[in-house]
Amino acid sequence: MTTTSSSQSKQPTYRDFKYGVTRAVVSKVGDNTYLRAENDLEPYETRLTDRLIHWAKHRPDRTWMARRDPLTSEWVHISYAQAWDKAQRIGQSLLDMGLSVDRPVAILSENSLEHALIAIAAMMVGVPYCSVSTAYSLLSQDFEKLKHIFDTITPGFVYASDEEKYAKAIAFVGKSDMVYATNSIANKAVNTPAKVKKCINFNDLLSSEITPQVAQAVAATGHDTVVKFLFTSGSTKLPKGVINTQKMICANVQQISQSIPAMAEDPLVLVDWTPWNHTFGGNHDFNLILHHGGTMYIDDGKPVPALIGETLKNLREISPTMYLNVPTGFEYVAAAMKVDDEDGRQLRKSLLSRCRMFFYAGASLAQPIWDSLFESAEKEIGQRIVMTTGLGMTESSPFGLFVTNPNVKSGDLGLPCSGLTLKLVPSGDKVEVRYKGPNITPGYWRNPQATNESFDEEGFFCTGDAVKWIDETNFHLGLKFDGRIAEDFKLSTGTFVSVGPMRAKIIAAGAPYIQDAVITGLNEKEVGALIIPALIPCRKALGLPDSASMGDIAKHEKMQTAMLDVIKELAKSATGSASRVARAVVLTEPPSIDKGEITDKGSINQRAVLKERADLVSALYADTAMNIIKP
Repeated sequence: MTTTSSSQSKQPTYRDFKYGVTRAVVSKVGDNTYLRAENDLEPYETRLTDRLIHWAKHRPDRTWMARRDPLTSEWVHISYAQAWDKAQRIGQSLLDMGLSVDRPVAILSENSLEHALIAIAAMMVGVPYCSVSTAYSLLSQDFEKLKHIFDTITPGFVYASDEEKYAKAIAFVGKSDMVYATNSIANKAVNTPAKVKKCINFNDLLSSEITPQVAQAVAATGHDTVVKFLFTSGSTKLPKGVINTQKMICANVQQISQSIPAMAEDPLVLVDWTPWNHTFGGNHDFNLILHHGGTMYIDDGKPVPALIGETLKNLREISPTMYLNVPTGFEYVAAAMKVDDEDGRQLRKSLLSRCRMFFYAGASLAQPIWDSLFESAEKEIGQRIVMTTGLGMTESSPFGLFVTNPNVKSGDLGLPCSGLTLKLVPSGDKVEVRYKGPNITPGYWRNPQATNESFDEEGFFCTGDAVKWIDETNFHLGLKFDGRIAEDFKLSTGTFVSVGPMRAKIIAAGAPYIQDAVITGLNEKEVGALIIPALIPCRKALGLPDSASMGDIAKHEKMQTAMLDVIKELAKSATGSASRVARAVVLTEPPSIDKGEITDKGSINQRAVLKERADLVSALYADTAMNIIKP
């Protein structure tokens, strides 16, 4: 995938954007290669919450967080001065409860102003917190993962944004030493879960008088202080609690800032929906806002048909200085900007007026979407907004690698950020990338076995991600993604299937129809694929209305024909059973973040999709799947 639109013959121009890391230092020891940025990491904060104090003093009236009131739809703002005062009061309440690293805070809530205030207060006074995936409380039937998280961190205080919605979950995991708070008037005995010690209203947390204990607690925190626990998706095992320290998050915001100097050029403004139980939303975006004294507008929309309207409404009203989303989100935004009506024109004007950068997470971004974003920008402002991406993970806080120039192609990762050293280790016919740096977790909470298994003899964290050079003759361009080491498998014939390259071939051959693909065939005789359609390009190509579902696309005759043509075309260059797609089916339901089918990095989790859709895979090989595609 290239960033040059097929409709453009002249050299494109981009809105001014500088890359902070463009050159690398490479060394070789035995079979291993070591890679780092040429420029060193500059000094970083002792504690991120020092920035809250700084901005409360120097920019007291600037908005820190804003969210629409669900009843009036008007934005409710919290300034830095207000955040500092409220955080101290909540921090005092947390200290009064006797909370600690052994009895931390658990937050069961969507992104909200209350969620943000509790998180920043806990961080400030040195009480770790854990933002728990709402799916574990609201979608789960057995609460297995929620119980595992509570058993792992043993929280002393739990906040739930809605008493009624979270009642069953609290009843299941509540304990007699646990204080419970909600936004509801929950002080009546009838509303108090039987198992908890005490039930209070969120506003009660704000009623505490601030004592010198708060300042003492702040001063006692440092680089080794545990800030939060972020749990992995747990697609094949129970989730692991990744320890996040002050050192990690302070180093990482500095690494991001050096990689993207534009962060500091204007007051940072984000319109953001990404959930705070994931490292991208809860660390990357949340922490950058605080570090730079920026403003986050909490977006209650999501890149799904029922909620994307809220996102578009917000973007027509608020102009972000940078816009970050997953590929599906960019699909919706690109399509909406193409519509030449009042809403489309307003969206282009607002979103593009001061945006310096688009950033998409690891999953593939279809070329037609890429071209559409560029076309709208060129039409509106006469130049393109650079599209950027990189690689990171929960264990790296998350920022790790970032592209080095605007000529980025799908799969490009670029170079490591300053202060991070990469170790490239051969693993069969692939190369695994490993991390060492101040932004890397010390391990998993109360799980020494998993911690020991995750670091090699030199102290590098083993990511399981495979990479290769973008250009072997110019290592300054950096690396590109080559799949996951653990994704590769053998057919029943013993033939080895390399999943990453196979996926890339399918996506390229299937443009504009295919967003991504999951490769099947473990212990089978031939390779198959679960096709994830690119919704908006498919609707346009198939002549379907904007309301058409993924199911409508999957069963469309023209889609079936196009996918059959893809399989036949790929077969022409296949060299054997491991490189030939013999059967496929188009998914009727999109991959789920909450079920772990999409990782924290925004990429498709092959193993999770195969696990969640095991019945579909079985039907694919039994020839009983609906709309199966075979040559």
